[in-house]
Amino acid sequence: MLLNSVIIVLREFLEAALMISVLLALGDGVPTGRRWAGWSICIGLAGGVVYAGNIAMVSDWLDGVGQEVVNALMQIMIYCCLTLTVVLFSNRRARTGGRMVFLMMTSVSLAIMREGSEILIYLSSFTDNPELFEPILLGGMVGAGIGVSVGVLAYYGLLSANRNGSSYASIGAAILIAAGIAGQATLLLIQADWLPSRAPLWDSSGWISEHSVTGQLLYALIGYEATPSSIQAAVYLASLILPVILIVLVKKSSNLDE
Repeated sequence: MLLNSVIIVLREFLEAALMISVLLALGDGVPTGRRWAGWSICIGLAGGVVYAGNIAMVSDWLDGVGQEVVNALMQIMIYCCLTLTVVLFSNRRARTGGRMVFLMMTSVSLAIMREGSEILIYLSSFTDNPELFEPILLGGMVGAGIGVSVGVLAYYGLLSANRNGSSYASIGAAILIAAGIAGQATLLLIQADWLPSRAPLWDSSGWISEHSVTGQLLYALIGYEATPSSIQAAVYLASLILPVILIVLVKKSSNLDE
């Protein structure tokens, strides 16, 4: 149970930690400060507590698939906010506006709300069993610690790359995380029968298990799925390509204006 708890909490923590790290690194050269991150975390935690407390009601929505659909909608909103963030970042004149801060705050708040509620729901299922709750809580703390540590390392690594004159690493990481989130939303909608289910295109679990630490890290960074369907793969590729196209168009427009 201890190891399962570490992996489950690590999975939820990593995505939010990496997203915060990437956005902080992106915002380092922008006069936004870092206070937005603190506010985002507080808003996300409060939202996570409320969401977890009402999860039974939400689950009953839409003929019993309310949780999957609501989570998918949150993931789609996060994807849109991350995409718009990197597009604004690619335009020097747009970096100084409040829109970029709003988008970053929304991304982080929604991510923490979603991941935090999952952790709270998981932990609350063991509160009636003290013998299990203690190792579960300890494992959760270990998983959270690993997730935060990876996030800190990612932040300083991206910060170093930015200060060497290249922000492509931060932009690329943000696009990868966004595409992974879009892929997760697709899987949730498939589980809710809002999208058709298809046979897996491949099975890479023999090389990298989704339940391993490496699998969890790849899941948080690129939305790794060992058995993706054709719809998931198509959405993932489209989600990768769209931000790149928008960035190119924005840069071309900026060059024409100059």
